[in-house]
Amino acid sequence: MATVELTKDNFDEVVNADSFVLIDFWAAWCGPCRNFAPVYDKAAETHADLVFAKVDTEAQQELAAAFQITSIPTLAIIRENVLIFAQPGALPPAALEDVIRQARELDMDEVRQKIASEQQG
Repeated sequence: MATVELTKDNFDEVVNADSFVLIDFWAAWCGPCRNFAPVYDKAAETHADLVFAKVDTEAQQELAAAFQITSIPTLAIIRENVLIFAQPGALPPAALEDVIRQARELDMDEVRQKIASEQQG
């Protein structure tokens, strides 16, 4: 599956329609972003059941600001409308696969309970 270009206009629609979305925050002028792109695209082919999205931080400054992106590339993962991962830096293929595996293995009920208890306390 090809990656989806995320914008502030389609963000809610994409994230609400799919329970597992990986987001690559990038810019055309960013060398590490260009190096990470083939790794990200290959993972998108390997994991066709997940949504792989890209946010051009130059064109979508409002969306990048909402995620407090200060360094690119940054990979974020939203699962069941919860931001479960956000980390700057280009990941090598094995590390990206490991992050995806860990995100798949998360018990989202447990994650939501933890969030709820942190908000109460």
